[in-house]
Amino acid sequence: MNILIIYCHPSKNSYTYEILQQLKSNLKKEHIDFEIFDLYKMNFKTDMSEEEYRRESYANLDIPVAKDVLKEHQKINKADCIIFLYPVWWSDCPAKLKGWFDRVYSVGYAYGTDEIKDKSKVMKKIPKGIVICTAGHSNAFLDEIGITKSMKNVMLDDRLGKRFNKKEMIVLGGTADISLVRPIHEEVINTIGKIIKS
Repeated sequence: MNILIIYCHPSKNSYTYEILQQLKSNLKKEHIDFEIFDLYKMNFKTDMSEEEYRRESYANLDIPVAKDVLKEHQKINKADCIIFLYPVWWSDCPAKLKGWFDRVYSVGYAYGTDEIKDKSKVMKKIPKGIVICTAGHSNAFLDEIGITKSMKNVMLDDRLGKRFNKKEMIVLGGTADISLVRPIHEEVINTIGKIIKS
């Protein structure tokens, strides 16, 4: 089983980084192999170039896909499960992860694939997708004001969409009082290996 973790946070002194360490520990304990791709550490280019814009906007498949994007396609097509781990900033993922979707989910790969004859260049359907995000507000507050539903619509219904067979989103809210939520979040993270294997 090939597990790909797309991690997006600029600081190692963050609660999200602490969650990454717990996740790694849990997956090792469950004997699950994984690779982590830290978008900040990779210095992943998130701004779409004018050429990429022309390719996407006009579905011009004659314009080649950027080499760094092709590398991301290769990683995705090897994965049995992709875990996205990031903090909630202004009701969504950080701009770097949004930019990853903008560039990596390219036409002819993640959408607009009906005409593509060479299916090896098309995004395969990934068996499992897990979205884990940390949030300062409590889960109850995020539910009450509709942010949780909004985030699930965007991440699960649109970005993961029909590209994944099984999808799950875990919001680790209440990080404004980490001492209170840390034990609860540890329990949740300790179930990820079992979710992957189920």
